[in-house]
Amino acid sequence: MSRKYFGTDGIRGRVGTGPITPEFVLKLGWAVGKVFAGSGRSKVIIGKDTRISGYMFESALEAGLVAAGVDVAMLGPMPTPAVAYLTRTFHAQAGIVISASHNPYPDNGIKFFSSHGAKLDDAVELAIEAQMDQPMTIVESADLGKVTRVDDAAGRYIEFCKSTIPSSFSLRGVKMVIDCAHGATYQVAPAVMEELGASVILMGAQPNGLNINDEVGSTEPAALQARVLQESADLGIAFDGDGDRLLFVDRNGEVVDGDELLFIIAKDQLRSAGSCGGVVGTLMSNLGFELALKELEIPFVRSKVGDRYVVELMTSRGWKLGGENSGHIICADVTTTGDALVAALKVLYALVDGGVPLHDAKLGMNKFPQTMINVALADKSRLQNNPEIDRAIAAAEKSLNGRGRVLLRPSGTEPVVRVMVEGEDEALVNTLAAEIAAVVERAVL
Repeated sequence: MSRKYFGTDGIRGRVGTGPITPEFVLKLGWAVGKVFAGSGRSKVIIGKDTRISGYMFESALEAGLVAAGVDVAMLGPMPTPAVAYLTRTFHAQAGIVISASHNPYPDNGIKFFSSHGAKLDDAVELAIEAQMDQPMTIVESADLGKVTRVDDAAGRYIEFCKSTIPSSFSLRGVKMVIDCAHGATYQVAPAVMEELGASVILMGAQPNGLNINDEVGSTEPAALQARVLQESADLGIAFDGDGDRLLFVDRNGEVVDGDELLFIIAKDQLRSAGSCGGVVGTLMSNLGFELALKELEIPFVRSKVGDRYVVELMTSRGWKLGGENSGHIICADVTTTGDALVAALKVLYALVDGGVPLHDAKLGMNKFPQTMINVALADKSRLQNNPEIDRAIAAAEKSLNGRGRVLLRPSGTEPVVRVMVEGEDEALVNTLAAEIAAVVERAVL
């Protein structure tokens, strides 16, 4: 059976168009309930970010699940990784997150977690899709699901995050700016840092349903950079709307991205534990990151872009650290999915315990200039077996002389192909990217 709905990151779209409508979400909740109601009384937990449409979709999911005879526990606004953790904690059969992550407020989506706090198995996703094709029926009144609200969800997650680092760890004396993107971390992130003793200056923490990711957060770091400099802070931390991505800003206002944060964590594991095992990156991970790990003799491999592929490769290798340059970082020694707050604590522990400021901690990695150009592409097959494109790539790789990379990657969410060139010479990288993009554009017309 072919996939209809589930992408690598759940189901997403602009509210009211495509699959993301109240009617679809109601039927989806029912289908999920039917799949998980097969053996005894089942429970599903629901969390959401702060965008306004979350209220509507939360109610629709709740109604569908209850109609299928499944109990529902409502968490309210909660980071995506918190839902993964609480699904395990409450021994629920599944967890659902209503969020479009780093996207603007008109978008929304649905993510799912298994009872183990991981992505759903393919077989389960296919079973849900098959159920969507069936007429919706309602169980007998006595068998309808019940709904409860979890009042201490935030407190449980805060304590979990603090448990992922040694209990003796303290952030006293650290002045930081935290940007919560007006999203799901707006309550829990400052609480964690303040309880550990940090002096916290908070921004992006006044959600109104319409301002999530709006010129704030990990995809828009300019405001955080300015605030760190204005406050003479030691560092800044920016989360995205649903709390599974982050970036740091150092005391000089410079952005520290996901590759650099992974490098800091891996290097600290080598320092404190004597071994890191290995790190999984993606096709978009900076070549400088790969070379820096090689210098430390830490194994490194690349997966396809997407946290699902990162986790799969981590699992197959038995490694505990992986992620993307976007700041989606997975610390599998303590949790099951990308968790920005946990990753932030791992970085902070490396800085404080290692006695090194953020600006200095990243110096062991020299990022290569990287340029990416999006070319409109309606038909991905036009890229295959195209001699003109192949010649352009070969010529670029020859110019880079083994000290760079060329990557053409069709987007999984947009009708574009991403042309990426990376190398030591920024001017050459920019020129080669523009040349390949022009060839691709001509070839797909």
